Amino acid sequence: MSASSPAPARDAPKVSDEIERWLGSDGEKTLGSLIELFEEKSFAILFVVLLGVPALPLPTGGATHVFEVIAVLLALQLIAGRDEIWLPDRWRSKELAGERQQKFITGLMKLIRRLERFSRPRLAFLFDHRLSNVVFGLLVIGGSAGAFFAPPFTGLDTLPALGVVLLSLGVLLEDVAIVIAGLIVGATGVILELVLGSAAIKGIGSLL
Repeated sequence: MSASSPAPARDAPKVSDEIERWLGSDGEKTLGSLIELFEEKSFAILFVVLLGVPALPLPTGGATHVFEVIAVLLALQLIAGRDEIWLPDRWRSKELAGERQQKFITGLMKLIRRLERFSRPRLAFLFDHRLSNVVFGLLVIGGSAGAFFAPPFTGLDTLPALGVVLLSLGVLLEDVAIVIAGLIVGATGVILELVLGSAAIKGIGSLL
């Protein structure tokens, strides 16, 4: 190769590799350190972490409502144009290194790696702009609200929450295909809630 030949571009580090290095580092494994790792993309990774629990196919009985409320508060900050996440110190110092938390993050990494196998930047210019961040925040609020208002112990919060998780991973990977998949999953979940809720109301009405 001649001296004037341009050096080959290095591939950007994968999201899963960054999380793995974070888990293997000597520093504290807190919510604050996770925010510092992803910097401008910390909104997306926190949406994944917060909505990842209600996205599990298990009835939660409303126990995850606090995560959905926090996700909405973060989405409002994103819509407002904040570059940095504000969280109370006691939330930023929340330890993520416990056995249960690390199992969840490990499972999350497996999902991210599966997506990374076929994912590639698609229409990457659409991401990380003022307008796209506003749309992202509004969609997160919609999905979080869908999960929040799902009837307890029905498991109907799973699809809206999973939609937010996929949407956020699509933003992290800058892949519009994964974003579209998240929108389809989330919309399907909300529609399912509305259809089943309407049917339940009619059924109760017929008994009265």
